Amino acid sequence: MNREILRLAIPNILSNISVPLLSSVDTALMGRLSEVHIGAVGLGSMIFNFIYWNFGFLRMGTTGITAQAFGAKSRSDMLHTLLRALLVGLGVAALLLLLQGPFGRVSFYLMNVPAGQLDLVADYFYIRIWAAPATLALYAVTGWFLGMQNAVYPLLLTILVNVINIVCSYVLVWHWGWEVRGVAWGTVVAQYAGVLFAAGLFLYRYRELTGTIRKAVLLRLGALKRFLSINGDIFLRTVCLTFAFAFFYAQSADAGEMILAVNVILLQYLNWMSYAVDGFAFASESLVGKYAGARDARSTRRAIAYSFGWGMGAALLFSLSYWGWGEPLLRVFTNQEDVIAAALTYLPWMVVLPLAGTPCYIWDGVFIGLTAARAMRDTMLLSLALFLLAWFFLTPALANHGLWLALILFLLARGAIQWLWYHRRWGDLQGAA
Repeated sequence: MNREILRLAIPNILSNISVPLLSSVDTALMGRLSEVHIGAVGLGSMIFNFIYWNFGFLRMGTTGITAQAFGAKSRSDMLHTLLRALLVGLGVAALLLLLQGPFGRVSFYLMNVPAGQLDLVADYFYIRIWAAPATLALYAVTGWFLGMQNAVYPLLLTILVNVINIVCSYVLVWHWGWEVRGVAWGTVVAQYAGVLFAAGLFLYRYRELTGTIRKAVLLRLGALKRFLSINGDIFLRTVCLTFAFAFFYAQSADAGEMILAVNVILLQYLNWMSYAVDGFAFASESLVGKYAGARDARSTRRAIAYSFGWGMGAALLFSLSYWGWGEPLLRVFTNQEDVIAAALTYLPWMVVLPLAGTPCYIWDGVFIGLTAARAMRDTMLLSLALFLLAWFFLTPALANHGLWLALILFLLARGAIQWLWYHRRWGDLQGAA
């Protein structure tokens, strides 16, 4: 089981680490300009996180359903799950492009974008939105590869996309002087390059599955209903999650440009931890789904236990790293001494974050593998309510420290409620798949 977890987790960790690396490079590029540019890219990125994370079901739902089809050895279900995900993703992308104007205006309002940053955030948004079809297609394809127990292809995809993005952003920002627009165009170019590469990987490894394509099977009502039901619940769960972080950003922006810049940088610490720990969460998605699909309850339980062991071990390493090198990391993201000085007081929260947040990330992977989407939705609703209550009572006295404490309590609540829910509903795994 350890070998299986590491075979899937290590490529996922390498792949995931490159994602916050991209965000960190964008922050570092803007950090050499001003705190206004840092905040503008942070707010613009969060808007797209809010949009795209809400459609993260295209990856998560596809992984769980595909992994169960893989465990059941149903080649037709494997391929048709991918095709359904791509159809849904392209449909959503078309709506985003058609409604980009209203989406942009509502997003700027909800995120409390300061007047001095509005033009910069708008430039970023109305360029990057054109990457939507490619971004959502990559969600679907990545989820499908993971469900097929293949973590290497997502790694190759992520490396390619992020290298192209970083190189393009660097050239466009520093050599062409495009500033925020350069970061946005770098993302657009990289996403479409990734789609072309993904198509090549699919044809190289899985071309024989195309012989199982049947229009009647693709549009079969029962399968479509299950796909949409699972993904609808994951969608609602993700709306709650992205609302929590959007709310965090909005409160940061409301506190002023300095606090916004500080929190944008410190959230990079959370990103680094979460994407690394998610390597083990993704492994649990694939393995739990495979064993649940094969009706192997004993192996399913072992996959869950071992995934938690590896995930918490990684969390401990991150906590120790932030304790020892938290301050030098600040200088990676910015050379603005006033921003660094303001951020130092919040570094203790960065030490707590990995240990507080890891359990909920692993439980997410377990629930996805079990296709327990309704439970994911319900536990997230409860956790979000607790987050808002904590913010309401803590921030009047503790200000930005209260905001960070509320976020940590949110992560802790997610993990604890998921643990209770799992042991009440699926502790014996009877009928889990």
